[in-house]
Amino acid sequence: MQQWKRLAFGVALAALGLTATAKADDYTSLPRKETLIVENPEGTIKNPGWFNIWVNGGGGVSTGLQQLTMDTLWYIDPEQGLGGATWDNSLAADKPQYNADFTEMTVKLRKGLFWSDGVEFTADDVVYTVKTQMDHPGMVWSAAFSVQVASVEATDPSTVVFKLKKPNSRFHAIFTVRWNGAWIMPKHVFEKVEDPLRYDFANPVSLGAYKLKSYDPQGKWYTWEKRDDWQRTSLARFGEPAPKYVTYADPGPPDKRTIAQLEHNLDIIHDNTPEGMFTLKEKSKSIETWFPGFPFAHPDPTLPAVIFNTQEPPFDNADVRWALALLIDIKAVDMASYRGAATLSALGVPPTAATMKDYQAPMQDWLKNFEIDTGKSKIKPYDPTVGQQIADILRKQPKFKDQIPTDPEAISGAFGYGWWKPDPKAAGELLEKAGFKKSGGKWLTPDGQPFKVRMTVEGDTRSVFTRAGTLIAQQWAAFGIDAKAVPAAKLWQVALQPGDFQVAIAWSVETWGGDPDLSFFLDSWHSQFVAKKGDNQPPRNWQRWSNPELDKIIESIRGISADDPKGVELGKDYLKLVAREMPTIPLMSYNVFTSMDTTYWTGYPTISDPYTDPVPNWANSRLMMVKLKPAQPK
Repeated sequence: MQQWKRLAFGVALAALGLTATAKADDYTSLPRKETLIVENPEGTIKNPGWFNIWVNGGGGVSTGLQQLTMDTLWYIDPEQGLGGATWDNSLAADKPQYNADFTEMTVKLRKGLFWSDGVEFTADDVVYTVKTQMDHPGMVWSAAFSVQVASVEATDPSTVVFKLKKPNSRFHAIFTVRWNGAWIMPKHVFEKVEDPLRYDFANPVSLGAYKLKSYDPQGKWYTWEKRDDWQRTSLARFGEPAPKYVTYADPGPPDKRTIAQLEHNLDIIHDNTPEGMFTLKEKSKSIETWFPGFPFAHPDPTLPAVIFNTQEPPFDNADVRWALALLIDIKAVDMASYRGAATLSALGVPPTAATMKDYQAPMQDWLKNFEIDTGKSKIKPYDPTVGQQIADILRKQPKFKDQIPTDPEAISGAFGYGWWKPDPKAAGELLEKAGFKKSGGKWLTPDGQPFKVRMTVEGDTRSVFTRAGTLIAQQWAAFGIDAKAVPAAKLWQVALQPGDFQVAIAWSVETWGGDPDLSFFLDSWHSQFVAKKGDNQPPRNWQRWSNPELDKIIESIRGISADDPKGVELGKDYLKLVAREMPTIPLMSYNVFTSMDTTYWTGYPTISDPYTDPVPNWANSRLMMVKLKPAQPK
């Protein structure tokens, strides 16, 4: 038995890219009862020594860098937040203060906060962050600042005043964390650097409660240590972080993640396959999940979709985009990818609880009456019964039959309202309307070339999406299109940002979560942020789509306060527009199969205590550090 345990432990360590013999500076040499081990969904980092989070230099972000060391003015938690307050004044002492026409924003900062090297945080750091990125195109937030900020100054050590080029009541969103945000730079470090675009920020100075302890030169793991002066950080308002050490590691593919957690060598799995989750729930008595039963997973406020590169013909044509949408059998995609554990959305907004109430339910009548013109006929493509159909399929499975709701409202909440009906005839008519022809069972483009579509997916990194994208490509191929799925391990860096793709499975819609305001992602879709072909696209308009009507909607939102009811009506205008134009094909919620082992730590967020999102690459997950409790005495 002891020999079997040693073998199992060695397998689990191998799953984390280690050997059973720990090196002195290896995180496995740290006291296990004081160390939280978390999956880094980015996998192995190709440039592990790059910590300059303000430049895309190939370093990691979810290595703990953004969760534990970075800070900015505000946070909005996608769940309830600590104490039930989703809004958190972090480095700021209060909410943003705008003038009457939203052309000026004043920020009051907290006092008594310090960087990990002992230098006090002040307004000068905020001003330096903005000006440096405006002066250096290519930094992460340089475009967002340059097009909006007329001037920024520190009127005293704890006050910053922004003057904007145009009215924008949501300018503060740049500095408000939902997953990440515009992190504040340490002026006293970067002002000594000749070129901030080339500076790796090795041994990063931290503004959070943790600082770097060590990392693997091969990029497989990073360990962070609680600062001795953690009381001088913004997180201290909530209490002392419990783990002394936090390691973010690449555990490998789903089967290895599952083994590592079964052997209690991986406390939090960021995301697993449905099958991996089912195995953990069946074989482990120490696993917690967001929902205690089916579908187990946490519904993130993101919207997985088929994203078209609209700068690449023929995907600049809405008729072509709609034709491809009408060739998708969403029930088959859902069952193949999530095994039915997803919530569908025909609308361009994630089907979370808040958006169900504010958008999905109120727009059902509009969807039922919505028509498209194929050039030969007008059709109503929406099927409001798809969610019910999926529930019926799942209810026939003995393992889940007692967990599937029967109430129509509960079914809609769990599986979605409806989606587009597969309609190959209408799809063919739309392609013909766009100048395509079918010859020998194969579709040809208007210039007579085979219609080729390459669907970029993430491979094992996000296997659920890979399954969805592969099946969608197969459905297109069955219609006579030369369609194939192509994996890209670093999808965001190698494909979406540079625009080096035709079609991809990812998301470009990310909402705040518990707030109906859509400006979090929608403002970034303004045409002023669309990069030229060949240039890197700033987040989040990966489809590089622009539309004058959309610009007007966004500009109207910028001119009203964040709590103005008119914002929801403008949000509905956006949803109608993207339904007509289909720059992306919305699919479903991003249900993340996060699992948490309670062998060493308890106090994780769940649906019964939803103080934050359990998915550990979110910067909001710093709140977990003050809620966790050791399960075993030291």
